[in-house]
Amino acid sequence: MTDSAILDAFFEECEDLLVALSDGLADMRDGKADNETVNAVFRSVHSIKGAAGAFSLEDLVSFAHIFETVLDEVRANKLAADDALLRVLQRAGDILADLVDAARDGLPADADQVDPVVTELQSFLGAESLVEEEFVFEALTLAFDDTPSSATYQVHFRPSREFYATGNDPALMIAALQELGRCTIHVQCADLPEQFADFHWEDGYLAWQVAVADQPNDLAIREVFQFVDDLCGLQITEDFDDQTVLGDKGFVSVAATETAEQPPAVASEADAETEDLAVAPTKVEKPAKRAASTLRVDPERIDRLINAVGELIINQSVISQRIDEAGLPNSAELHSDLDDYKLLAREIQEGVMAIRAQPVKPLFQRMLRIAREAADATGKDVNLVTEGDATEVDKIVVERLADPLTHMIRNAIDHGIEKPEDRASANKPATGTLRLTASQRSGSIVIEIIDDGAGLNRTRIREIAVSKGLISGEAQLTEQEIDHLLFAPGFSTATQVTNLSGRGVGMDVVKTAITALGGRIAISSITGQGTTFSITLPLTLAVMDGMIINVGGQTMVVPISSILETIRPTTADLSRIGLHSQLIRIRGEYVPIIDLAERLNMRPSSHAMTDRVLLLLQTEAVTQCALAVDDIFDQRQVVVKSMQGSYGEISGISGATILGDGKIALIIDPDAIASAPPSEMKLLIQTQREVTHAPT
Repeated sequence: MTDSAILDAFFEECEDLLVALSDGLADMRDGKADNETVNAVFRSVHSIKGAAGAFSLEDLVSFAHIFETVLDEVRANKLAADDALLRVLQRAGDILADLVDAARDGLPADADQVDPVVTELQSFLGAESLVEEEFVFEALTLAFDDTPSSATYQVHFRPSREFYATGNDPALMIAALQELGRCTIHVQCADLPEQFADFHWEDGYLAWQVAVADQPNDLAIREVFQFVDDLCGLQITEDFDDQTVLGDKGFVSVAATETAEQPPAVASEADAETEDLAVAPTKVEKPAKRAASTLRVDPERIDRLINAVGELIINQSVISQRIDEAGLPNSAELHSDLDDYKLLAREIQEGVMAIRAQPVKPLFQRMLRIAREAADATGKDVNLVTEGDATEVDKIVVERLADPLTHMIRNAIDHGIEKPEDRASANKPATGTLRLTASQRSGSIVIEIIDDGAGLNRTRIREIAVSKGLISGEAQLTEQEIDHLLFAPGFSTATQVTNLSGRGVGMDVVKTAITALGGRIAISSITGQGTTFSITLPLTLAVMDGMIINVGGQTMVVPISSILETIRPTTADLSRIGLHSQLIRIRGEYVPIIDLAERLNMRPSSHAMTDRVLLLLQTEAVTQCALAVDDIFDQRQVVVKSMQGSYGEISGISGATILGDGKIALIIDPDAIASAPPSEMKLLIQTQREVTHAPT
């Protein structure tokens, strides 16, 4: 494994440790913590510190040291975990996470953020706790022999239940010690239960004493146990005589790694009599299986597997096409078998995607940190509540959601939630509530950011849009259209530049990021009650369910997730606006029709509108619109292939796929189709509004 790969593994491990740290601190804050919770919080910080030291991440190590020192005082009952301390510990957890992020990006620590928290942490420690780091010894000149000295170290460890429960293996520790030098190994088995029925492997009946010879110091030995030293009662003592007899202490000689010239380790007769008994428990394959239950897999391998599943789906389409073309007499049976094949392919696809999926919990916990920092910066009291953090999303989606969510959380606190005095005058609680939720709906992932603030100031939004030339002063816009002006490039309602907002990099960046993931974002706001941003994302970026359509003689695909229903229009339902535009009346509402062929500058359809099919779409640009196509062929899973590498970005097209007959079909981007051309769409929407609300 390369140094870069090892460092990446360290940062991945840090993410897990930070989640455990955040959970533990939350339990402490909510009064749900016990001694084990405090120990777990301490271990998380201690583990990050120990691993960071191996990579010389000094900023991270020094901060983690003072952090764990305070936690050590808490778990020793020398410090009371009152509200003041818990607030500082929460801030320290945020700083630790920031330092991990900075180390990952190769950036130095932000002293303006770190130093105040260090000072607060130190204020909780007594003088004796601080002096320990300040000892200075006067240099002495001593005469030593030039020959390097070495010694034998006695290593005693007794794994606890948690040692095994977290997937650790004593055999791995012993193997690592054997790599350091000559070892003599003894195992203590006196605590084994007499009846096998009473034996539980995770209870930690065994202890080991390992004599490691020829060591200049104990540093290398401590590195072996750096992540588990507090889980196994580690004791390391220097012993110049590695022939210590341990039989009368309940230890049994198990194995020794010695050269032929070295005498064997001495054991008592009692040890020899129980040697066979001792050997069996040292075979720790059972815990090893637990450790192997979680595997770290190179993402590229998973991507190759996903691509192979995609080819499997394409082959299924090819086989179906060939059966139809062959006109076989038993084609019905073949199609039935093919349906089984299709179900199996889908099961494999879902299984593979589950491998790459991960819970949004680490992302949500990062947002908790962002929210606390934003609340402190704005002087507001905000409580961020998360729901559905066990929802699993494609790993790539989780990674790319971090920046958009960060921007939206900061926006909600900076612009959405009022200051305590303003909330009091509006008869609201002084503490604002911000909810971050994730759920799975109809084959998509929905993430919502909901605040109970003042809602969008649409008058202000409109004024800014007019001043920037985005709309004319006379333009008649619905509330939804005004809300979506927030996504215009460079649009900002901030009156001054702060660390949180006002720099002109606004919601357009958020929308671009969401769209790049194949998702869409919607806004709902009620004046005085708050605003909801809803992000809808596909479960996977590789395979999607699509409607296969015909437009102007070309086969294309429309994502099923955007289609509400399909309609065969009648003459009575249609209304013409001008020479080319039409509306359709659906359950009393008039919906604009977009001719897909015209929108894509293709050959106009030769069919009358009543002979065509309308796909009723739900998009960001408008509440609903009807997409006119010539025909519908099928509904099936398709493999999404990007076209940007070869053709760049094509308006109205999100990608391509390969059909069963080997032909390439373009995948339509419904949001892009519905949002342009702006002049035509605005006319249709305005007409829709006038016709729908006209007096009868």
